[in-house]
Formats: sequence, C-alpha cells, structure tokens
Amino acid sequence: MNKHAFQDCYPEELSHCYGCGKNNNDGHQLKSYWQHIDEHDLLASTTIAHFTPADIYTAIPGFVYGGMTAALIDCHGTGSASAMAYLAQKREMGSLPALRFVTAALNISYLAPTPQGVELELIGHFSQVKDRKIIVDITLSANNVICSKGQVIAVLMPDSMLPSK
Repeated sequence: MNKHAFQDCYPEELSHCYGCGKNNNDGHQLKSYWQHIDEHDLLASTTIAHFTPADIYTAIPGFVYGGMTAALIDCHGTGSASAMAYLAQKREMGSLPALRFVTAALNISYLAPTPQGVELELIGHFSQVKDRKIIVDITLSANNVICSKGQVIAVLMPDSMLPSK
C-alpha cells in the first residue's frame, strides 16, 4: 500500500488545485490516503483524509461554513477516484499517463453543524468504478459525529484541461 498522499502523486503540472494541490501554497493542501484496500472487491476499499479548518472558515462563531466542507468532500472525492483508477488498472499511483479525475457532479447533505477548531475526518466509499467515471460517497465527521455526506461523480480529466506545453 502506498503511504504517500494521493495528491502528492499527481504530476507537477496538475498539482495546483486550491483544495488539494501541493503546488498551491495558499490552498488547503488536503491529503488523502487508503484506509483499506480490497483487491478482490474494489468497491469495498475505503479512503481517509483529516483536516482542521482555520478559523477564517467560520459560518457562525464556533462552526465551519458549508462551502469549506463541500470543498473538502470535493477534493477527497477526486483524489480517491484517481487512486481507485490506478488500483483498478493495477498501476503504481502517479505512473504515466496520469489518471487525474475532476468533478462532474457534487451533491452534499448537511446533517449537523460542523464545529470549528477540531480535526475533521473524511471517509470515502466507492459505489461505481468505471474507466472514465468513478462515484465516491463521502462522510465528513467531527468528534465522531457525521456532519455531512457527499457524493462526488468524478470523471477522467479531459485533454482540454491539460496545460499546454
């Protein structure tokens, strides 16, 4: 199992995302990892990420604003999709050609207020894995309470998004 964060395996030219890009010093730099890999049943594999939002991401004092939690779910979802694509193809994460996924659809349900000043945990479960489309269902928890759930429909990044060389 690769101990590197999924996002750290992205090619340099595809690592500028505000939410998870290692090359964006002003961004969140979310890091996602495998929690469990089941090579016999890929849909049973899970991913995990942890993040503590800064105080500037406040909705009401003491609580994180929903856009921040949506961004975390979004980036954990696309990172998880990329990692799953490599796993499904039995390739080393980060090998070329790059398997970088982007969000085609994002659905968020807010279940409880997200407290400020605590580490948030994101767990990803896979409900569909195809070559060009992967669906990741994510729970975001704080203090062992599920605050939001999201579904990320991630698609293989189109060539039109590749940086020109």
